[in-house]
Amino acid sequence: MKMILKKLHVYLYAFSVAFSYLLLFPFFYFFSRKPSRYKYMNALRRVWGIVSSFCLGILYVFEIEQPIDWSRTYIICPNHTSNLDITAMSIFVKTNDCCFMGKQELADFFVTALFFRTVDVPVDRQSKIASFRAFKKVMERLESGVTTIIFPEATIPDNYPPQLKDFKNGPFRMAIELKLPIIPVTSLNTWEILWDDGLKYGSKPGVCNIFVHKPIETAHLTIDDADALRDEVHAIISQKLEEHDHRRTNS
Repeated sequence: MKMILKKLHVYLYAFSVAFSYLLLFPFFYFFSRKPSRYKYMNALRRVWGIVSSFCLGILYVFEIEQPIDWSRTYIICPNHTSNLDITAMSIFVKTNDCCFMGKQELADFFVTALFFRTVDVPVDRQSKIASFRAFKKVMERLESGVTTIIFPEATIPDNYPPQLKDFKNGPFRMAIELKLPIIPVTSLNTWEILWDDGLKYGSKPGVCNIFVHKPIETAHLTIDDADALRDEVHAIISQKLEEHDHRRTNS
């Protein structure tokens, strides 16, 4: 019975996301027509994420290690265990000059296609040329002051419960080349609310706890430090996940 209820919940959540998207689509479409309007598209995406989740009892709580100066440009690197991580980042980022970098398939998915054909940047990792073009486009966005969210695992882990995967080098090389700070973000339990897309184990109401680590400055680094920076961010997120798992096990 519990699994039946969780499966029902995930279908209701999907309906909430799709229905609210359709209601807002005329506005999303209008804002998507010109790059100068993308900031309004992002602002509305934040509202969409809050409302579509709240309707099914899903909330987001952010613990921020150090206040974020949103007048600066950042590369934000969260771990990735759930589709809810995307919503969480949409809500967390308080500048409307932002974008996601994500897999090419999102440019064809019903509720993400419009975004990944306009404000966001899709990347086809199966093609070196396409990947190069995507990263070049992101570099241009960053240089123009657009904060970018990149999931450095590049995908949601296949194993359940999910284990942190190795990180790709791309966001760390870009951060060093452009001398931009990186913000590591640990999604502590979104997978417990909804793992991956929720189709296998369903979903449930609950609070998604997100820990935002203090920014890591890169101005003093060289491109030779990219691997070390990648490993540092991986270790920060991994340690936070271990601390959370330890508290949960002993509570």
